[in-house]
Amino acid sequence: MWGQASPDLLAERLAAIIEALDVNRDDDRAARQKRAMLHAIASRQPATLGEIAEATERGAPALSRAVDAAVREGLVDRQQDPDNRRRLQLRLTEAGQLLLDDGGLDSGPLAEKLRRLAQSELRAIERAVEILERMA
Repeated sequence: MWGQASPDLLAERLAAIIEALDVNRDDDRAARQKRAMLHAIASRQPATLGEIAEATERGAPALSRAVDAAVREGLVDRQQDPDNRRRLQLRLTEAGQLLLDDGGLDSGPLAEKLRRLAQSELRAIERAVEILERMA
């Protein structure tokens, strides 16, 4: 079928692939958001909630819940700012830094499937993604 596909047929096939790969999308999104939050804290520490919300383009309430979860997991330390008691300072704990350094955050089931491909297949997918990104 090389070179004979219509745009409608390609769109239909691509939609089917996206749907099949989208099974764990919420889990992937949560992992990406957590990774982005930890990176933002690491690059700004001591960071404020507002700085991290802006850096990650997330609302303060959602980010506050994510920080709460990261504090419970022992990844983030939250302390009062000594210069402004109404402001909190966020820092990564040693465990949080190790998680970032070791790449211990799961990049999801799609990444796992991609790891099984040959380098030539990854290059072909990368080229397709570049084309799709230009369309977006």
